[in-house]
Amino acid sequence: MQLSGEQQSLVLDLARFFVRNALADAPSARPGQSAPFLREPAGCFVSLHALEGHQLRGCVGRIDPGQPLIEALRTASASVLKDPRFARNPVRLEELRSLSIEVSVLSPPRPAASPEDFEPTEEGIYLTVANRTGCFLPQVARETGWTREQLLDRLCLEKLGLAAASWRSPQARLDVFSVQVIGPEPF
Repeated sequence: MQLSGEQQSLVLDLARFFVRNALADAPSARPGQSAPFLREPAGCFVSLHALEGHQLRGCVGRIDPGQPLIEALRTASASVLKDPRFARNPVRLEELRSLSIEVSVLSPPRPAASPEDFEPTEEGIYLTVANRTGCFLPQVARETGWTREQLLDRLCLEKLGLAAASWRSPQARLDVFSVQVIGPEPF
């Protein structure tokens, strides 16, 4: 799904709306939610970063395109506030003005020929090893400069809770997906 500039603006506005409403425990009805492109299935992630220093404050989403984009966006926008990495210091309503928001709309995942068969800065990766799964968006490679091997090692360590080289196992399976990044923009 390739979104126009106007559609991207609506997606960001909706994400902001859903985050604010989740923090305020308010209803989540808003005009514009019935745009036809929002009913197309897609995975998506919502990321929040501090404007100063770009420190991550939450990044949650789903890869599976099993829901319409509007539902995936609503869920990710509420769930980003419950990112377990920030359970001791969750995002607060008054903090929003010092954050940026970014939405990543994902293509359906497709199998890679091998675990090293992906473009780190262009494709997201979803790794499965021993019934454990984890993913990195391509923004991780862009921000860190990690190589394919470094990305896979860190994915195993940080997201799968396995030894770094676990991706080399014959049972490892890598899926890749493309991402349309919307933002970041100040919240």
